[in-house]
Amino acid sequence: EVQLVESGGGLVQPGGSLRLSCAASGFFFGTYDMSWVRQVPGKGPEWVSGINSVGINTYYSDSVKGRFTISRDNFRNTLYLQMNSLKPDDTAVYYCATGGVRNAPRSYWGQGTQVTVSL
Repeated sequence: EVQLVESGGGLVQPGGSLRLSCAASGFFFGTYDMSWVRQVPGKGPEWVSGINSVGINTYYSDSVKGRFTISRDNFRNTLYLQMNSLKPDDTAVYYCATGGVRNAPRSYWGQGTQVTVSL
């Protein structure tokens, strides 16, 4: 059974940091490009960042470039998103998914983790 399980979300003040993790199982994680996608209720999903299968190439949306860092550990089958200088506009449910770039097809999705940036 394919599973992507996100963790690390929570409530943080503006300017703070969080590190999201996504534990993968049930498929060959190291052969898949991966992404983080976020969604606010009432809006469509927004691609945030992607990484290729071996972790060399990374991609970011303009809204998070310079503040977020995506990485992966293929030995631990885990994807990460380090989020710094968080803003209220970053508030969303964050999902990890297969597919590394903005419009890539996504075979697998996690259940999401809530990130809330507020005073």
